[in-house]
Amino acid sequence: MDLGGVRVLDIFAGSGSLGIESLSRGAAHVTFVDSSRGAAAAIRANLAQLELGDRARMVVSDVRRALGELQRSHESFDLVFVDAPFKDDMSAEVLALLGEFQLVAPGGWVVVEQSKRAPAAPPAPQAHERAFVATIGDHRIAFYRRLNPAPGAQ
Repeated sequence: MDLGGVRVLDIFAGSGSLGIESLSRGAAHVTFVDSSRGAAAAIRANLAQLELGDRARMVVSDVRRALGELQRSHESFDLVFVDAPFKDDMSAEVLALLGEFQLVAPGGWVVVEQSKRAPAAPPAPQAHERAFVATIGDHRIAFYRRLNPAPGAQ
């Protein structure tokens, strides 16, 4: 899949594998968010080794604070990965913040990974639709799409 020109947000980035794979498939830029300094160091090292650091930014912060900062700087993303720790699944809260802060570009996608043991795929955030949910092994993957505004709407 070609992701040419796409801006990606990798939330709970961990090793950075989803964002780094996006860069390898042509994404224009990836913003990685993780609260762990160790994870951030590993992502930075991987980006440097792959010579991809000029197309990436690392935000080491609590996810709520990071999303607020991205909103204040008027960021917009075409593809967002949400892979919250299964033990402390914040997927529904993060999805709600993405909708409230309008961080997903019109027509953009959010991909949420959860344990299949989680109660249910989170509801679609404001101005989004849940397009597809699949269970693969021990994981549930849900795809959400930001709706395009109606012609003439802001």
